[in-house]
Amino acid sequence: MITTARAAHVLLFSEAQVDESGEAAWRFVLEHVGTGESFSATDVESCECLERLELLAVVRGLEALDQPAKVTLVTKSRYVSRGLKRGLTDWRNNAWHWERFGRMVPVRDHDLWRRIDRALGFHQVTVRLWQFADKAAEEAVEAPAPVSAGSRFAAAARDRLRRASHAAASLGEVLRPAGLAAG
Repeated sequence: MITTARAAHVLLFSEAQVDESGEAAWRFVLEHVGTGESFSATDVESCECLERLELLAVVRGLEALDQPAKVTLVTKSRYVSRGLKRGLTDWRNNAWHWERFGRMVPVRDHDLWRRIDRALGFHQVTVRLWQFADKAAEEAVEAPAPVSAGSRFAAAARDRLRRASHAAASLGEVLRPAGLAAG
């Protein structure tokens, strides 16, 4: 858990994956912009819906902050990005329903969206969509497959953590206000 003081600026990287064997996992990395202090968490879930896992990673990342913070969420998920930018306010105002083909239906994953909505009462969140230029280039970076699915996921997670840390440093330089650069 990262301790923040006076609405510190924190980068939140989130991602999820479902591998070919059906193993599903989410992961987040929090990095304090001023100090570089970081915290990450990864877990495996029984859910095979990638979008729900991506949303769960965001929820867990926001809930890991113990003080109000200015959070820059960096996600590869258009579902999360669009939901935060376009849908959340309308869904809240419509009792977590939206119009689909002329009928009001419950918002998918409304339990997780409500948790994000609650976290927005504490944190100021902006969203940045993070995409790799080429999926083939991303796969070429991964190490040869280890013996078990769990260790294969762990190797991929370590590689993604390395890339996320590098991206956090690069993105942190771009997003870091002059006042926070000194620490």
